Amino acid sequence: MDYLKTVVPSQLFAERGSDIVVINPGSANIRIGLAQHDSPLNIPHCIARRVSGGNQQPRRNVQDQLLNSQVTTAQHMERERAYDMIASLLKIPFLDEEVANSSFPRKMGRVDGHMPQSNKKETAFTWTDVEVKAESSPPLENSQNIGKVGEISELDDTTTTKDLGLVERKLREYVCGEEALTISPTEPYTLRRPIRRGHLNISQHYPMQQVIEDMQTIWDWILTEKLHIPRSERNMFSALIVVPETFDNREIKELVSIVLRDLNFSSAVVHQEGLAAVFGNGLSTACVVNIGAQVTSVICIEDGLALPNTLLTLRYGGEDISRCLLWTQRHHQTWPPIRTDVLTKPVDLLMLNRLKETYCQIREGELEAVAVVHSYEDGMPAASHKTRLTALNVPPMGLFYPMLLVPDVFPPPPRTWFNDHEDMLEDAYEFTRRTDMSDGFYPVYSGGFSMWDSYPMFQSRPKKEDSIGLAEAISKSILSTGRIDLQRKLFCSIQLVGGVALTSSLISAVEDRVLHAIPSTEAIDTVEVLPSRTIPNFVSWKGGAILGILDFSRDVWIHREDWIRNGIHVGSGRKYKDSHFLQGQVMCYINS
Repeated sequence: MDYLKTVVPSQLFAERGSDIVVINPGSANIRIGLAQHDSPLNIPHCIARRVSGGNQQPRRNVQDQLLNSQVTTAQHMERERAYDMIASLLKIPFLDEEVANSSFPRKMGRVDGHMPQSNKKETAFTWTDVEVKAESSPPLENSQNIGKVGEISELDDTTTTKDLGLVERKLREYVCGEEALTISPTEPYTLRRPIRRGHLNISQHYPMQQVIEDMQTIWDWILTEKLHIPRSERNMFSALIVVPETFDNREIKELVSIVLRDLNFSSAVVHQEGLAAVFGNGLSTACVVNIGAQVTSVICIEDGLALPNTLLTLRYGGEDISRCLLWTQRHHQTWPPIRTDVLTKPVDLLMLNRLKETYCQIREGELEAVAVVHSYEDGMPAASHKTRLTALNVPPMGLFYPMLLVPDVFPPPPRTWFNDHEDMLEDAYEFTRRTDMSDGFYPVYSGGFSMWDSYPMFQSRPKKEDSIGLAEAISKSILSTGRIDLQRKLFCSIQLVGGVALTSSLISAVEDRVLHAIPSTEAIDTVEVLPSRTIPNFVSWKGGAILGILDFSRDVWIHREDWIRNGIHVGSGRKYKDSHFLQGQVMCYINS
């Protein structure tokens, strides 16, 4: 403690943060970096794998998805009713009312030509080059290399890699990150997302083995290519995993196996996302509202301890707001006549996310903007279209009226593996290894063995809280603590994290609507959202870095040898609980 009071924070981070890799995986993006860094890499959490020969699948089909192309009439009506309720609150025309005396024409024509590169919001994405670079291929100087490129059986001394490239294209086996989202649909690749709606994206069309393999490949690529930590050196590093609240114990253990068994880290520890968020902002007690791309979670933290019974999960997030933006513009006929489809072309979702982040905000009155949108046709350069976007304050209000964010053609959330809702903060339960379990908790796959046959599945039925608005969820979570002193403190310590937390005027909207969501019988009259000390996207990652650096004893860290030797049995006395003694260290550091 005396050392913490005297050491300069930058020195502490430099000394202890150089060998800790903090990993915060999400449904849409993964945040990863060394604990000593100020901010992490933020990379789309996806991979596109090359499909070979006659087994090509249309790239427009994400491998896991069973698509429901029908949106029911009831869903349409509910969405339209939600729009009109929001319009009444924002004092804008209802959905089917024409905007009178508009200062802009209903549509504006296509604009070709060079777009200003300095303005990121108007810069088009370019298709990913999926060919292997010539310089990355080894010189063909001996017989071992003959046949590897273009499958040429006879070469003379003057044949070069460049010459062979003219014979047959050599494509990358896989592409990760944003490049995977901008591959032309004409290329033979299938996009995969290992996490969706807050869970490992396991389905009958995306088996567990493939999900784990894809996640391991993405993380290995980031470590090697972005953080420059080759596999041979990873035994000198430890991994700190900041897991979403939505993950169950089985999913957490799979992440630990990936880190220790597959990626070769020497040790690992797991921290909960909400808990890390409070430390990232220098707090000890708060109601953490994490609005991610696909899932929103609400959980209360008291004195550095998460309260599991306060956790609520809402099945909507930033990507749903982006899709709602597209629906709104199409309904008002302000969207250009182009083929925009976020399901078949992930690049379209990237564009919509950018438009949402740039133009959407919450405020009263008509909110319009002239913007440039792009159309991405198969294999063709992006075409630019200038148009007027309208009702830009409606989509983010879907957080409070989730019926506005109907699922469209997206499938329901993945089904859970077990009827096991044990929270990660509880004691790690003892597990007797089965004969079909290999070291590191991987089943022995033989004879067509399938995890879907081995474990029971339970029908995914959205819980009641899944469809409630954000304000009601925050109020319900805090009131579930049952103590008026803690409730008053939490209502004045609401913390918004995640990318959507950057939405302009969201803080004031949350304060106002949460206050009105509190039942009149409760003695609460003040609601306050605390400003974030760092970028909301990275708060949980930063908190994880702080927890790792200040964890001097490392009593709860799991060592690679123990994990591989004992499978998922983490040993007596070892728990996922991680904040009893850390909280005092963190508060000492923050207040010094």
